Amino acid sequence: MARTKIAIACQGGGSQTAFTAGVLKALCEAKLQDQFEFVGISGTSGGALCATLVWYALRKGEQPIWRRLIEFWRDNTAQSGPERMINNAIIEWLRMVNRGMLPMFQTSPASPLVQAMSELAMVGQRREFADFPALLRKHIDFDELAAWGPQPTAPVLVIGAASVLSGQLRKFNSSKEAIRIEHILASAAVPNLFPAVQVDRDALWDGLFSDNPPIDDLVRRRIVGDGNIPQEIWIIKINPTARTSAPVQPNEIADRRNQLEGNVSVFQNLKWIELINDLILEGAFQPDYLARFDIPQPVRIPKAFASAPDKPFHIPWIEMSDEMQRSLDYEGKLDRSPENVETLITHGEERGRAFLAERARQVGATGT
Repeated sequence: MARTKIAIACQGGGSQTAFTAGVLKALCEAKLQDQFEFVGISGTSGGALCATLVWYALRKGEQPIWRRLIEFWRDNTAQSGPERMINNAIIEWLRMVNRGMLPMFQTSPASPLVQAMSELAMVGQRREFADFPALLRKHIDFDELAAWGPQPTAPVLVIGAASVLSGQLRKFNSSKEAIRIEHILASAAVPNLFPAVQVDRDALWDGLFSDNPPIDDLVRRRIVGDGNIPQEIWIIKINPTARTSAPVQPNEIADRRNQLEGNVSVFQNLKWIELINDLILEGAFQPDYLARFDIPQPVRIPKAFASAPDKPFHIPWIEMSDEMQRSLDYEGKLDRSPENVETLITHGEERGRAFLAERARQVGATGT
């Protein structure tokens, strides 16, 4: 019996994407790669980081697949006294600013003053804690990736970023080119925190302005290649869709604005896919044309797990519980304390296992 083809899309969200690491750990522990045909994975910002680490471990044939990912996140936490002091000071300062208790001073991450302060702040810290590229190089051998070159076979990795100069989306695709450190840095280059990253004579910013995460690319044959169109795309979602009340306080407004911005591209992607699905269901395309794009029959995105038996292609969320979302704030996306990261990883594992259990229950109930 043919295995269901799946792809995973990982939304960005700073330190809160430690949740994504926990979800991916749970999926890998459940032998995801054995139960399903894993054809693609995409991500933006922190989601791109998680996606790349899992993809890299799969390519190397490592066991357990999740080890490299979890080791990265734990290495990314504030561990020494100075690291904890700096992390806590930054987070509390931001909370006071966003609550209107302190003034905000605008600075450029490329300014000599900020650069000098960054070097001074490294005293008493591990290099990989203060220097993100150093942390990446510790956990990913980019010389090895360069030697591999393009990797056309599944799973295909897609990383999202945005061009500051042209205003166009930028996607880095493992089937077309070797994945470079600049690709991940560009996807995670949050303006006002990091300078734009130079890639191929272009200046790139955070993928939040692009696809967060890339979804439509995962269902396009010219991008992922023959045979790699998934039947299901599982989105690991960081930003909540709904909120029970309108934000009033400045910090609540900043948090909700960030959430909405992070979700815009998700819903735009899904509307595009749903339009194509509607055209298919209305008979706008001939069967031989659909077959060219590995689309065997009409498909539709369901609103929940309970999709009809004749509609196998769906896109469910894996997201935090409402209780966990209420406990988080915007500043927590920069919080690298071990307590914050471990809490998110653990919750991600719980939600990942719950997702698989619910999916198995629904499949058993529908027979599809």
